Amino acid sequence: MTTTPTTGSKRNVLGVFVDATDYADATERIIRAATDGRPFAVTALAVHGVMEGVADARLGAQLNSFDLITPDGQPVRWALNLLHGAALRDRVYGPELTLRVLARAAEDGLPVYLYGSTQPTLDRLIPALIAKFPGLKIAGSEPSKFRGVEPGEPEQIAARIAGSGARIVLVGLGCPRQEKFTYAMRPFLDMPLLAVGAAFDYHAGGLRKPPAWMQRYALEWLWRLGLEPKRLWRRYLILNPKYLARLGAQKTRLWRATPATPATESPATFAV
Repeated sequence: MTTTPTTGSKRNVLGVFVDATDYADATERIIRAATDGRPFAVTALAVHGVMEGVADARLGAQLNSFDLITPDGQPVRWALNLLHGAALRDRVYGPELTLRVLARAAEDGLPVYLYGSTQPTLDRLIPALIAKFPGLKIAGSEPSKFRGVEPGEPEQIAARIAGSGARIVLVGLGCPRQEKFTYAMRPFLDMPLLAVGAAFDYHAGGLRKPPAWMQRYALEWLWRLGLEPKRLWRRYLILNPKYLARLGAQKTRLWRATPATPATESPATFAV
């Protein structure tokens, strides 16, 4: 269940292996895994996700076992360019990657399963996606239980997903719960699992997207902070400066940013 972190597109960003990739490459890798019927863990990390991996060594080890981690935020793309000369011209934003994967899934006849968020959000999301991609097959969906997993439940969830005929799973539980879920469920499912963050809320119409210029200049955090100040102030006003300080320390080699060894063990608990 591990990915070899020293080869391919993986690069060390604050001890977390992020892939130097673009939309076309990431989409192709996901669709190829779905077509082949292979387990494939994917997430798109912004500053918050990277810093969660820095603060929690167990989570960092789980992230370092992922098959694909895209640079969701502009500061993560900048880090890949600054530290590793990746020359990436754009980030690979979770909600946009979701749309590109769904477009290919519709073209290739790959059914999709939606896991997470709330039932009202799923009720808005499913018709919105079908309207956007008329050929898309939604094999099934289920909302988050907003609790820890119970004994035998991973197998039950996997059986429901596999029994639906799905070939791709989108996981919308919020960071880092969705990454922990994706890591834990990967051994049970022969298909890609994509932790897609706020994509469910965005595409269901529950969250307003920031203007393109704010996304381009890495100001999406400011937009989100304005929408949800009570929930997000700590994430952005504390984590962002810490991220920049760590990035500077890694660049100047004041801090080695030694990556955690990719995890292989099954977690004792995780959120479902």
